Amino acid sequence: MDEKSLNLPDHLQRVRAAAERALAPIRPAGASTATPQNLLFDAQRTDAGRNLPPYYLVYFLLIDLLEFKNLGQFEKLAWSVPVDYKGKAFLIEHRKFGIGIFVDNPQAHETEAAEIATRIQKATKVARPYFEWRAESAVADSKLNVKNYTDELHQRFQYVYGEYQKIVADIRREEERRRSLSREERMSDWDGYFSEPYTLTEKAAWLASAAIDAFFSFTEHVFIHLAILQGTISTGNEVASLASADWGNKFKAVFDLQEPTSKRFYDDLTEIRRQHRNFVAHGSFGKQGEAFSFHSGAGAAPVLLPHMRGSRKFALTGPLTVNDPEGIQVILNFMNYLWSGGREPARIYLQRTSLPVILTMAANGTYAKAMQSCEEMESLAEHMVEQWDRSANMDW
Repeated sequence: MDEKSLNLPDHLQRVRAAAERALAPIRPAGASTATPQNLLFDAQRTDAGRNLPPYYLVYFLLIDLLEFKNLGQFEKLAWSVPVDYKGKAFLIEHRKFGIGIFVDNPQAHETEAAEIATRIQKATKVARPYFEWRAESAVADSKLNVKNYTDELHQRFQYVYGEYQKIVADIRREEERRRSLSREERMSDWDGYFSEPYTLTEKAAWLASAAIDAFFSFTEHVFIHLAILQGTISTGNEVASLASADWGNKFKAVFDLQEPTSKRFYDDLTEIRRQHRNFVAHGSFGKQGEAFSFHSGAGAAPVLLPHMRGSRKFALTGPLTVNDPEGIQVILNFMNYLWSGGREPARIYLQRTSLPVILTMAANGTYAKAMQSCEEMESLAEHMVEQWDRSANMDW
């Protein structure tokens, strides 16, 4: 967006004036500013410049809000703003290795550079209402990138699941070893078993719970990106709304529950999430929500909490408990289903590249075209990775 100060609402005009006062005596460099002849090429980074706010806030403050002159891009340089501080020229620049304050003789001007950094920090705080307005405008305009952590979250799941598999294998080996012992040897062996701080069975249960939690974190994230690539959502407000929705609504944004396989996975995963993930989230009383038990002629009888029932009524019974191995197997089966059929091209973009999902490309049909085949998506991904690398290296 290109909003200039003259088009700002009245309350932001006041913010602009307050930011100017906070920044003073820093002003745009002009004819009266003492400027070395080759400053643009010879200026060096000051230590004080490392204390500047994030580069985008400085850009929005100086160039967007206060309309300082931007000298534009150059090799390894995203933008450059020449400023006058007490008659001396300094450069505020975002270079490949970060934003900074640059001057012809850094050692001689560290004090002034520190004062510039302090004033920019103060002006940035004053300009916060403007930054909020810019953010809201950007979301409404949908010119946004949606960060993509699909591969990172998938790796987390794979790691925890791998550790779970190791413990399960240890349990099997231990069971085989104990079967080979005599009755006397097995009885003696229990002493060593219970002297361990954690049993293998306990470790397996904890790792299963961690793997299930990692799976739902992964799917909460990836469903949003799949919905964008599939064209279900394409605006910033839609993304924000889906991000705040529960897991079930995210699932429905990607899968058609009229399709039997999708409906079966939805039902099974919903029950796993209810029993396993909510078990941890709501105090770990029991996977059916058994926080209470009451005295009866039958002995202690469990009472299920309301949050496990979906109503405000307590109960004695609930669905059958989903055991850890069963739940893990459902998750593994779903992982294969997730990237099957028309969703297969999305895996190339989301999991192999870690590129953000760009809403303007969703709106103009770029993703819809790429989702038609793996070959189309490979081509788009390669092009985007090249563009991203060039941008990161500031190879303009």
